[in-house]
Amino acid sequence: MYVVAIPNRTSPPAILLRESYRDGRRVKNRTLANLSAWPPERIEALRRLLRGQAVGPLRLDTAFEIVRSRPHGHVAAVLGTARRLELDRLLGPRPDRRRNLALAMVVERLLDPRSKLATVRGLAPDTLTSTLGEGLALDHADEDDLYAAMDWRRPWPTGI
Repeated sequence: MYVVAIPNRTSPPAILLRESYRDGRRVKNRTLANLSAWPPERIEALRRLLRGQAVGPLRLDTAFEIVRSRPHGHVAAVLGTARRLELDRLLGPRPDRRRNLALAMVVERLLDPRSKLATVRGLAPDTLTSTLGEGLALDHADEDDLYAAMDWRRPWPTGI
């Protein structure tokens, strides 16, 4: 494909988007679109694009701003393994906020062993350190919630 300007005697040139192809041994042209109504900058941008050149300033550092980035891969791996091993069902038979908090503490200890206060900060929406809180649908928690989740399963079942 290419852009060509076809001169006219009494009017401005026709700007056409064309394609060349072979018909047996002959090379033929086919007009795909009439671009005469386009502004000149747009036509030039299309020409550059068809040649494989940069159309405009492509500076990724100014194209968008990264406000915050949270690690996810290691959280997904450990949380997926815990669920495959049915650790969440071992903590409690039914989905429950306390069960999710207990599972979050176990996963957090495996990923980055820290205090309960640091775990709470890592789960808080303003200071997330990973996607663990989102993966377990924990939008907010404090230290008392974590301690309550630890006390929730006492006494533990004897068959474990």
